Amino acid sequence: MADKSVKKVVLAYSGGLDTSIILKWLQTEYGAEVVTFTADLGQGEELGPAREKALMLGIKPENIFIDDLREEFVRDFVFPMFRANTVYEGQYLLGTSIARPLIAKRQIEIARQVGADAVCHGATGKGNDQVRFELGYYALEPEIRVIAPWREWDFKSREALIDFAEKHQIPISKDKRGEAPFSVDANLLHSSSEGKVLEDPAVEAPEFVHMRTIAPEDAPDKPTVVTIDFEAGDPVAIDGQKLSPAALLTRLNELGHDNGIGRLDLVENRFVGMKSRGIYETPGGTILLAAHRGIESITLDRGAMHLKDELMPKYASLIYNGFWFSAEREMLQAAIDHSQKPVNGQVRVKLYKGNVTVIGRTSPYSLYDQELVTFEEGAVAYDHRDAAGFIKLNALRLRVTANRDRRVKG
Repeated sequence: MADKSVKKVVLAYSGGLDTSIILKWLQTEYGAEVVTFTADLGQGEELGPAREKALMLGIKPENIFIDDLREEFVRDFVFPMFRANTVYEGQYLLGTSIARPLIAKRQIEIARQVGADAVCHGATGKGNDQVRFELGYYALEPEIRVIAPWREWDFKSREALIDFAEKHQIPISKDKRGEAPFSVDANLLHSSSEGKVLEDPAVEAPEFVHMRTIAPEDAPDKPTVVTIDFEAGDPVAIDGQKLSPAALLTRLNELGHDNGIGRLDLVENRFVGMKSRGIYETPGGTILLAAHRGIESITLDRGAMHLKDELMPKYASLIYNGFWFSAEREMLQAAIDHSQKPVNGQVRVKLYKGNVTVIGRTSPYSLYDQELVTFEEGAVAYDHRDAAGFIKLNALRLRVTANRDRRVKG
C-alpha cells in the first residue's frame, strides 16, 4: 500500500524502460512529485535522452538533475578502494559495489536541496544493490523514506511491466519487448552482465556479452609496455603524461581493452543469501591492481604490507555488502591511507593477451637494498651466521612439540 504522505521523491533515473516505468508508477501510486537524478559515471551512454524522456513523462525542468560524477567517482571512491588492493572472494574488483554509495550520497544531497521526503531506487528484491543503496540512504539521512518499487508493486512478469508502459504511453524500443538476453550495469571502472543466457554456470558465456574488452586470443601478438606513476598510492600519470583520475582510468581502460585484459566469469555469494553468476570486465582496474602492488612491493615495510593484506578481505566485504559509510570502513580506510604515504614512484607493466606483468619498479622511497640481497659480498655487511640464532629461536616451539609427541608415543 503506497504511503500517500510522501509528497516529493528523488528517483535514481537512468532513462531506460525500467526506471521510466518506476517514474510513472510513483506518479500513479503515490501521487508524489518526482525528481529525477541521472549520474554520468562513465557508463558510455548519452544522458541527453534521459532528460528528454523525463520531460515527456511530466517532470518539471527544475526537477531534472543530470550530474557528471566521473572525477568524483574515481578520485573519492575507486582510488581509495584500490589503495587497499581490494578484491572480493579473491577475484572481483567491486565495480558495481563501489558506485552505489556515490549515487546514494548524491540522491540524499538532492533530496535536501529540493525538500524531498523520500528517495527511490530501481534495484530488485533479489540483488545486492537494494541493500547498498538503502544502507547509504539511512547512513546519511536516518529518517528518509525509502521506496523500493520491486518490493512493493504487484507486477509479476515482464509482460505486466510492458502492459503498464503501453498503458501510460512510455516509449518501448523493439529490443525491450521480449526478454533481454542479459542485463548490464556499467561505469568507468567496469561492466557487469548477468541473467538469462548467463544463468547456467556450466555454460561458457557467449562472446557477444563482452563489451569492454576484446578476446585475449584476438589481442595483438606484440606486447604493450606502459609506465604508471604513483603518488601516495594513487596513479597520477601514464607514460609521463599527468592525467586527472577519470582521464587516467579511461586511458587504462583503453589499454586493457586493446590487450584483452580484465575479464572475469564469477559465481559469487550475494548478501541476500543466494549465489549468482556474472561476467565482469574491469580492464583498467586489472592493470591498476597489478601496478599498485608492484610499487608497494618496494616501498612498504613487510609488516605494513602483510597487515594490509589481512585487513583487505574485511574491507572488501564491507564495500560489497554496502557498508561504505560505516565506522569500521572509515577506520580501515584511515589505516590503509596512512600506509600509502611512501607509496610513490614508477612501475612498468607489460600487457599481453589478457595478462598484466610487472616488469620494473623504481622509487625514491624504495626499501629494496641491492647491497643486502646480492650474492656477491656487498658494501653493507651481512653476516650469514647471524641467521642461525633467528632460526633456532623460531624453531624452539617446533622442537618442544616434536619432543612432546615423541615422549607420548613412547
